[in-house]
Amino acid sequence: MSLLTLTDVSKRFDGVTAVDGITFTVDRGEVVGFLGPNGAGKSTTMRMITQYLEPDAGEIRLDGTPVAESGRAAKRRIGYLPENNPLYPDMLVGEYLEFIARLRELTGLEAAQSIDDAVAETGIADVFYRPINELSKGYRQRVGLAQAILHKPDLLVLDEPTEGLDPNQRVEIRRLITELGKDRTVMLSTHVMGEVQHTCSRILVIHQGHIAADGPVNQLVAQAAGQSRIGIEASGDGVGDQLRKLEGVVTVETRKAPEGRTAATVIATGRDLRPEIFRLAAERGWTLYELHEETRDLEDVFRQLTRGGEAK
Repeated sequence: MSLLTLTDVSKRFDGVTAVDGITFTVDRGEVVGFLGPNGAGKSTTMRMITQYLEPDAGEIRLDGTPVAESGRAAKRRIGYLPENNPLYPDMLVGEYLEFIARLRELTGLEAAQSIDDAVAETGIADVFYRPINELSKGYRQRVGLAQAILHKPDLLVLDEPTEGLDPNQRVEIRRLITELGKDRTVMLSTHVMGEVQHTCSRILVIHQGHIAADGPVNQLVAQAAGQSRIGIEASGDGVGDQLRKLEGVVTVETRKAPEGRTAATVIATGRDLRPEIFRLAAERGWTLYELHEETRDLEDVFRQLTRGGEAK
């Protein structure tokens, strides 16, 4: 039995559908990346899983039991770090964690041990007696993660945990999430594709309220490899327009290159179009500076699945 199951879950706000009948499962021990453009329904889905919001339709189950029925029992098994990381800046780190422990109904030695474990796992011992408002953004995120794991949840839900961090802080938080994922099931929302490839065993892509893809990272990249991505840089007239006329071309993205040249990325299905592009360049009198096939990555897959802009 899967740890988490969503079946035909929907949510609307003022007549606008944010999540539209999504269905998926998350098994124990998985670290799942939850991806999508802004407004696609990621945060709404996470808030329904954590019971901050109730779905308008469908059902969410934890270990086979509907969370709507289990209520507080389900909440005790879920840790949540929302996107805005709502800390109390005037509290000391230790005071804040003691406050969270009380909210989680942890007392005495159990509370003290849980705080010690969370502090050790998130590496915040050096700031334990400092006010939260004096901490860097990276340490604030660590404190947010500490409160999310304080009660040793089975499922950890993280909404944009590295948002606003510098590159070094991102690496540290990513390493921390990888460690946390060894003992827990993690659902991670992020816009940073590198974090997903380094951290997650599986990805879910949501677009305009629907699940657009679900599977291991390598599998989805391999599936997308059915489309070729060709880079070209040339000088001449009508480069972009002529490339778009080739059979099998899905889209052509053009941009200006030095010395008046045109750089283009051609996405096509089926065969390798490089020989045809070479012949076209000769026929049109273009001067070719570059012609190569580009390696597909997760960012390409994401763009392919969510083409058409942000969700409404």
